[in-house]
Amino acid sequence: MNTENTINKIGTVAVLGAGNMGNQITESLVRIGGYKVNIMDISLELANKGIAAIDGRLEKYFVAKGKMSTDDKKAVEEVAKGADYVIEAVIENLALKKDIFKKLDEVTRPDVILTSNTSMLNITEMASATRKPEKVAGMHFFNPVAMMKLVEVVKGARTAPETIEVVKAMSIKLGKEPVVCQDFSYGFLANRAYRGLSNEAIQMVWERVASPQDIDKALKLGYNLPMGPLELSDMTGSWGIRASSEEDAIRELGSEKGKLHPMIRMMVRAGYTGGVGKKGMYAFYEEIFSKL
Repeated sequence: MNTENTINKIGTVAVLGAGNMGNQITESLVRIGGYKVNIMDISLELANKGIAAIDGRLEKYFVAKGKMSTDDKKAVEEVAKGADYVIEAVIENLALKKDIFKKLDEVTRPDVILTSNTSMLNITEMASATRKPEKVAGMHFFNPVAMMKLVEVVKGARTAPETIEVVKAMSIKLGKEPVVCQDFSYGFLANRAYRGLSNEAIQMVWERVASPQDIDKALKLGYNLPMGPLELSDMTGSWGIRASSEEDAIRELGSEKGKLHPMIRMMVRAGYTGGVGKKGMYAFYEEIFSKL
């Protein structure tokens, strides 16, 4: 297979999931890649919110919208039919992703590559829901998509080398720098390594060694990081994501490494999940934890 020819034949990309990552990925596909993009979510309202978010960042954009439906299967069919490449960017729920990949397999051409923007879930298991596991790969963008150069290209057990080359080429076309890894590494490369740093920072807050602000400040100044792990998680909302994916983490890492830190559990139960417009660890520490 000629990778350049394959990339040149991709005209329409389907993005499944119009949330924070999905709409940012769509923006890059349109603004940098010059692709026609079909974007969907489980309802027209959510899809329109994603498109509105793009509109707020760009003066000009185009997104080809199909007829949306609240029925998941019909919505996937509308977006995926005729697509030359697919990026799934829904919430980190393996069962949901497998169901979406099964539907995508039913409506896309055999040659269409199906990718997932998952930050940690197993690509091989997603691919098992399809009849073409050789065409399934991970394509993990980092937040904020417009600024972060990295894309992790993730190879499942049966992903074809040709598929990986196309995903790498697509990443480069979007101005990113791809790295390739195997899916049996939970968290792949960056998140797996960063998890250790983040966990230790959380433990220091839990032990009341210092405030979240001072822990982040020490790491930023000591290691020249642009943001500390705690403020980064506050910004991205990863506290809520980690809580919702605890079951998957335990299954992959075992109960000792995969279980949720009690600090995160306490925060999320109190509604401090982080993310756009939401409070995270900084606020939780000041408003609740420091007073316990």
